[in-house]
Amino acid sequence: MDKRELENTIVEALKSIYDPEIPVDIFELGLIYEVKIDPEYNVLIDMTLTSPNCPVAETLPIEVEDKVKEISEVKSAKVVIVFDPPWDKDMMSEEAQLELGLL
Repeated sequence: MDKRELENTIVEALKSIYDPEIPVDIFELGLIYEVKIDPEYNVLIDMTLTSPNCPVAETLPIEVEDKVKEISEVKSAKVVIVFDPPWDKDMMSEEAQLELGLL
């Protein structure tokens, strides 16, 4: 599997993780800022939360790491939580905005 295929597989895995307070997956919500894959297939994910006080701040990054580690080609997965730029509803995909009645 090349990096492009692996990135697509990772994105599909991320789309199976839902924010517990909003019925939309974390990828469509715009919480995933960047997926980096090094030559050895170690994965580094920059993600944010809807707020710094998010109740799942402790558990969601672990869930993301575990889900990505399940992909056989992935050697390791690490999530870095960032708040710059801060998340806002404009980061959501059109699909997510439609789902939440924002469009």
